[in-house]
Amino acid sequence: MIIGASSFAGPLSEISDEVKSVELYMPKLHVYKGPRLDRDVLATILDELSTLDLMTSIHAPYSAESPTYPKDLRVDTSNMGPEDFRLMGESIELAALLGSKAVVLHPGRIKGNHDLSFMNMVSNLKQLATQAADCGVMLGLENKEGTDSTNLCCLAEELVTAVETVNSDNLKITLDIGHANLTCGGDNDKLRTFVRTIAPHVIHMHMHDNSGKWTSTYDGDEHLAPGKGTVDYTVLKEVHNYRGIYNLEVFSMTDVISGKNTLMKFLDKG
Repeated sequence: MIIGASSFAGPLSEISDEVKSVELYMPKLHVYKGPRLDRDVLATILDELSTLDLMTSIHAPYSAESPTYPKDLRVDTSNMGPEDFRLMGESIELAALLGSKAVVLHPGRIKGNHDLSFMNMVSNLKQLATQAADCGVMLGLENKEGTDSTNLCCLAEELVTAVETVNSDNLKITLDIGHANLTCGGDNDKLRTFVRTIAPHVIHMHMHDNSGKWTSTYDGDEHLAPGKGTVDYTVLKEVHNYRGIYNLEVFSMTDVISGKNTLMKFLDKG
């Protein structure tokens, strides 16, 4: 079992001590000055990575209204212009350079008409998947939390439809179990059905926990350590023969260690 952690959980050296992979979270990796990639800063990070025994995945920029999210790196995959494609392309190119296991993409936002927003997203994802294919990179479209009504691809069926409509070997699914728990209202039977529905397309996973209910804090998307919320992690076994990364999307090394222990217990693997 390959367990990883997001780069915002702690220093790369500490992440390397605990898990086998790091997800380089591009919006908060401090490699951008405004909208421009600072290649000197990136080179320093790559130098450190070269000394560590870590696999990698990449989290590309996305759309967020949080005041802590860099405003110059907001990318809505249902409404993309040339600068957005440049930003996403830089994540894809970095993944190719590192041999990363996956590049995580967020689905788009609903702006006015749902169907039009969905079609625009699919069109943009086709372009990104073509670039990913040229670079030999796998993209994983993430399911978003249904507690935010502006999100596309919260429901398992819509996520699968998006991936199957793009119809590329280089675009599959990132299962975010915390988001799925919110969409399913904390009901583990519904969560199991959700996972079964998307299982054939899953190539990457995000692990975090919550109460399964909307709250005023990030619409309930609290990113707690696995085991601190209501998720039954045995549902992950529905993704049969999974060989990808279980990436802990939590905010501290304490939560990485706790979450790792929970996953190993629930999945009954060494």
